[in-house]
Amino acid sequence: MLGAFVRAFRTPDLRNKLLFTLFILTIFRLGSVIPAPGINSAAIRDQMEAITAADTSGVYALVNLFSGGALLQLAVFALGVMPYITASIIINLLTVVIPRLEALKKEGQSGQSKITQYTRYLTLMLAVLQATSIVAMARTGALFQGAIPVSSYMPNQDILTLVTIVFTMTAGTAIIMWFGELITERGVGNGMSLLIFTQVIAMFPSAIAGLYQERSVWIFSIICIAGLVLITAVVFMEQAQRRIPVQYAKRMVGRRMYGGSSTYIPLKVNQAGIIPVIFASSLLYLPQLLVGLMGQESTNPVVTFIQDYFLTGTHPVYMATFFVMIIGFAFFYVAITFNPTEVADNMKKYGGFIPGIRPGRPTAEYLDYVLTRLTTPGSLYLGVIALLPMVALGATGASANFPFGGTSILIMVGVGLDTVKQIESHLQQRNYEGFLR
Repeated sequence: MLGAFVRAFRTPDLRNKLLFTLFILTIFRLGSVIPAPGINSAAIRDQMEAITAADTSGVYALVNLFSGGALLQLAVFALGVMPYITASIIINLLTVVIPRLEALKKEGQSGQSKITQYTRYLTLMLAVLQATSIVAMARTGALFQGAIPVSSYMPNQDILTLVTIVFTMTAGTAIIMWFGELITERGVGNGMSLLIFTQVIAMFPSAIAGLYQERSVWIFSIICIAGLVLITAVVFMEQAQRRIPVQYAKRMVGRRMYGGSSTYIPLKVNQAGIIPVIFASSLLYLPQLLVGLMGQESTNPVVTFIQDYFLTGTHPVYMATFFVMIIGFAFFYVAITFNPTEVADNMKKYGGFIPGIRPGRPTAEYLDYVLTRLTTPGSLYLGVIALLPMVALGATGASANFPFGGTSILIMVGVGLDTVKQIESHLQQRNYEGFLR
């Protein structure tokens, strides 16, 4: 393993890519600790334990995770990559229902460039909305749920200061988008995925330290061993796939013979990735946001209902709703991203067929059948992994920043595997041994 790292850095172009990626990630983390104008970060850091205790309700928990803790410090990069993720999801959904976007998707590189531009515009719009809501909650004290006096971390609350904070956070989101594109073009791996990976990893040491302080050495050791077993299981599930064999018949084009080759269609068990978890978390955090904006002392029956069932994150009703939504979104996202009819038509167009299955509609029905059979265990797996930290919180009363389980493990394993595969492909192109061999 160490020898593979040495060989990676001995390759000039790969070394430059790795160093450039590390450089961008370092600047990215630096921007996550620089406070926005008008924010007294020292007052927030002094009360960090109180903040952590107050954040057990889950308000903005997903955004705080993707910001690497920058949200609770009201830093320049407080929004993290969440606006871009939300915008990308919305654009992917609109591609299915808006013919213009669907046509752009089929135009190749030029169409994809326009879709990327639309995603950028939508990201900035969402960033303005999220920054405004965060500043509003910080100004009223709802962001920290009264753990810190507002005057200590936001001494000046005039309109110019508030607009400046919103503008700074929005500009930070634009810079994050630029960083992600730079890594994708000139670095190693997918830029946005690596930025998410960096922010999640940044919170992992503090979560481990908090767990060590709360529990005895034996319990801490058992949790760490269970975490390693869980990571192994997630790696196994993320790598699991069903390979559908495809045979291409020989055909003459001019004077040349084409086809006659065999390949396969790789269908992953977790075809949807982490998107269903993000979908469900984003929707369930909207009621929590409503409570934060209306105030927890409100007598509105809707607010009371949300406080009783959806505010703590450990209530059985909340967990059951979360689990069902993950399963539903997993099937929904797979249905809009993988079109069996389109795949079957492309195979038929180029003379391909699945052995034992007739081309055309029977092939599409077969692919849909297999995909449904795979998505069922994949969605259940996502739901169980996402519920683990909630079950741990409810059963053990551990810290809200429980490190093993949920979105953080899925992100770390998924992005880590994809990045290692890309580095390994660079090494194999130069006749080196595999990265993990």
